Amino acid sequence: MIRKTLTMSADEQKSEIEAAGEIPIYSYNQTDFVKDRVAVEVQFGKYAFVAYDLFVKHLAFYVGDRIDVGVEILPMKSLQAEMSSGVPYFEGEFYNVVRQGRGVPAVPLILIGIEP
Repeated sequence: MIRKTLTMSADEQKSEIEAAGEIPIYSYNQTDFVKDRVAVEVQFGKYAFVAYDLFVKHLAFYVGDRIDVGVEILPMKSLQAEMSSGVPYFEGEFYNVVRQGRGVPAVPLILIGIEP
């Protein structure tokens, strides 16, 4: 069902799911900002949210042909050191992306670090 409805509009998905005797569940991905096929996420939250941004949000918008590139804005370690615990930082997340190897995640990304 997921493969069949993935590229359909929300209304088409709903009709197809109901026709199969199932109950549709409304869900969506949103990003902080999209303009000219560029998605921007500013992430000063917890570590897990960066992974979700990079491996779910940006990828979903890219696969859905809504963006050509994703931008993730993070604090540099020098700024993160002045913040509460659990906040990700640019250098660590850059390392995490590079460590995954070329093509993972399968979306062009720009990581930007902000320092104090």
